Amino acid sequence: MVLNLISLDMNNFTKFFSILLSLIILSNCGIYKRSDVKDNPVNVEDRVRKNIEEGKGVRFNIGKSKGGVFDFASANELWRASVETLDFVPLVNASYSGGIIITDWFNGGKDTNRDLKITVRFLSNEIRSDALKIVIHERVCSNNNCVTNLIDSKISDEIQLAILKKATLMEKKSIEKLVKERRKKDPRGGDKAIPQDQR
Repeated sequence: MVLNLISLDMNNFTKFFSILLSLIILSNCGIYKRSDVKDNPVNVEDRVRKNIEEGKGVRFNIGKSKGGVFDFASANELWRASVETLDFVPLVNASYSGGIIITDWFNGGKDTNRDLKITVRFLSNEIRSDALKIVIHERVCSNNNCVTNLIDSKISDEIQLAILKKATLMEKKSIEKLVKERRKKDPRGGDKAIPQDQR
């Protein structure tokens, strides 16, 4: 009886150890590879196309026809406008679920010793002035000695205004597209053309 219990415990321990060892080997064999944000397309369809061409990922289309963080991110005008506005500089971090975009250090002027870094924090998904917080850091280097400071500049207000304008135009276009599609379904423009909640 005691021997049976010991052999049963050894079998469970052996199975557990085998599974653990297999997971460690699989995680270290190169299946998972980190990628840089600037190497991946922002648009969902472009990202999916790139992954299919490279043979990455599986999509079964079982259950919901749409969903997921990335589908929602591509539909959010404020996020898309921010990424498009900051496309002149490489991004270090662009986390939709975290609500933050951080650019790499870049030099936009004649002073080669001064670099800037822009951080965009999303406080809301709605297009309004308090939905974004733009923070700009400045790095000034001289004789291999660099000092980094948070700066209060007009640049942050200009970037915020540019993002809000672009997001507003994107939202207007998507509403116009929705209205056109609804009018195709009901050309008379009746109650079926635009649902009550989308008026």
